[in-house]
Formats: sequence, structure tokens, C-alpha cells
Amino acid sequence: MNKFSRGACFVVALLPLGMAGGCALAPGGHIDYEAQEVSLDEQIDIVTITPELIAEYRIDSDTSKAQGVTTELTSEIENYEYRVGPGDVLNIVVYEHPELTIPAGGERSAEESGNIVHSDGTIYYPYVGNLKVEGRTVSEIRQMITSRLSTYVTEPQVEVRVAAFNSKKVYVSGEVNTPGAQPITNVPMTILDAISAAGGATENANWHNIVLSRNGQERTISLYEMLKRGNLAHNSLLQPGDLLHIASSENQNISVMGQVRNPGNITTGRERMSLTDALGRAGGVVESRAEPSGIFVIRGNPAGSNKMATVYQLDISNAVALNMGSYFPLEPHDVVYVTSAPLARWNNVISLLLPSISLPGNVASTSNEIGDL
Repeated sequence: MNKFSRGACFVVALLPLGMAGGCALAPGGHIDYEAQEVSLDEQIDIVTITPELIAEYRIDSDTSKAQGVTTELTSEIENYEYRVGPGDVLNIVVYEHPELTIPAGGERSAEESGNIVHSDGTIYYPYVGNLKVEGRTVSEIRQMITSRLSTYVTEPQVEVRVAAFNSKKVYVSGEVNTPGAQPITNVPMTILDAISAAGGATENANWHNIVLSRNGQERTISLYEMLKRGNLAHNSLLQPGDLLHIASSENQNISVMGQVRNPGNITTGRERMSLTDALGRAGGVVESRAEPSGIFVIRGNPAGSNKMATVYQLDISNAVALNMGSYFPLEPHDVVYVTSAPLARWNNVISLLLPSISLPGNVASTSNEIGDL
């Protein structure tokens, strides 16, 4: 039996009864190894970090790098036309007929010199009367006015433009320098455009967790993929009423515990961190005490999954395996644990950590309970 098989058997075989009614801890915060034990196989999946797994990650990485602006987004931008709504101000000019144009005047802005679209979606224009303009483009409105004025004016030359865009907005909140509402105009606005118009992301922004809310549905977007990897498939055209929220990175931590020189939480920040990076930032593995086959990454599964977590195991007993850790990407709230011999004690560790996986803030306090395993 190889080292992984032996470790996997240990991990999935046992679970202290403390999972059901509190951790089975001996006085002083250490684990009571004599506690009654139950099966772990229904709680976690075990995955070995192998060259094949790393190859899958690298293929996914190369694929995402290769994706530029999508055909769908390009088409949406090319076909985009602004549609007028209540609150907008239209500036209408009939050339060679100044009596049909509201004079701008020296102290009047373009907005003040225009025709406001009323709450019922109409405007009033001389000789034309009330016009329903809501939901129409400026080209369609120009054609309507031209057609109706033709009864009174020979071949009228009409120009229509939107002097003030007030009817449609998107909202950018969270970790941007200038949060707030942004008007949708005749220039199509993408996610990157909105973040830029909001002054860009702050230093505390979580580049991996931008949430776009639309019509009661949420979509998670990675600014890191777009800006650092050039994967513009995450970019899309915004629609009226969209809410874009950039979360804070303050709670985006990875916990490194066990036989490392400086255990604790590591803030991921903007960059993705590999398993080797995390071990390095924790001061490295304490070689005299660590079990080489006992490098584990515990990752909580998404809500609705059949199992609580997936546990990845890396055997660093040779340089090739250690190099694989450089290509294994960690995710926020992952727990990296380096166990000591005997490997069987890992079962007690996983039993303590599993209840904390869904509540990342509990991991730090749980690490105090684990003690010096």
C-alpha cells in the first residue's frame, strides 16, 4: 500500500463523536484520542495531488488566458442603441426653422434647453403634439417628428439627441474609490467600464469576488481573470438596474496550520496563491517533525454538495512532488495542514476542522484547540 492509500484510509476511516455534539477535546485544548469514533467517508472526498491533476489545472489556466473579448459581447456592443426613458432630456433641432427649436441662450445648459421626457414617456413638440418616445431610439424619434412636421414644413431636416441621460442607471458599490449610481448613456457600458468610472478598485478590493445582481439573479465575476490573465470572457454589457458589488479582501484568508514554522492566516490579496507559496509564507515545513506524505488542503464544498469538504493530499517526499505544489492553486478559506507522524492523528484534526469549514472565521480558534499535533 502506497503512502496515499495509507493516508486516505486513515482520513476516511474515523470521525470522533465530537462531530455530533462538540469536539472531543481533552483538558487543556488537546484532542482526546480515546473518544468514540464514527466514519468520515460520508463527510469528505479525498483527492491526491498528482501530475495528472496539475495538468488539468494548467489546461484550464491556459484556456482562460486565451479567451479575449467574446463574440457575444462584441455583437452586443456593435448593435447597442440607447432607448429613451422618463427623465431623459431631448435636444431637438429643426434646421432653418429656429421658431421650432428651444433657444439655448447664454445661461441655459443643453439640459435646460431641451424637452424633458415626462413620467408617462411622452414629450410635447410644436405642430406635432404629444409624442410617445419612451423605449425608442433617437433615430426612431427623429423619423416620427420628421413625418409629422412634413405636413407643415417642406422636407424638414431634424436632429435629435439626448442632452441628459437620467432614466437608466447601474449601481457600483463596495471596494471602489467612488461608489454610487452611474447613468447608462448612448455609449455601451461594460463591467470594466463601470469599475473604471467608479475610480477603480481600492487596495482592499477582492478581485476574485465581484457580484453582478440582475433581476434577482447573482453572478460572480473575477476581476483578476480579466485584468491579470486577459480573460475577457468575464466582461459583459451592463443593463439598467444592474448592481455591481466589489467585496473586501479582508476575510479572504488561507489558514496554514500544523508542522510549519509560522502557522496562521495568510491574506490572499489580489494574486492567486499556490500551495508551495502558502507553505513558504508560513516559514516552511518543519522537516524534523512533519510527515512528508501528510500535506493536506481542506476545501469546503459549495452549498448543496453531498459532502462537506474535499481534502487534497500532497506527498513532498521527493522534489518532483514538491514542484507540483507550485502549480496547485489555493482558494480563499482553504485550510492547509501539515501533519506529523503518525499519520493516523490526521483523523482527529479533520474532525475538528470540518465543522469550521463552512464558517471560515472559526478556523483560527479551532487551530488553538488542535495544539501541537
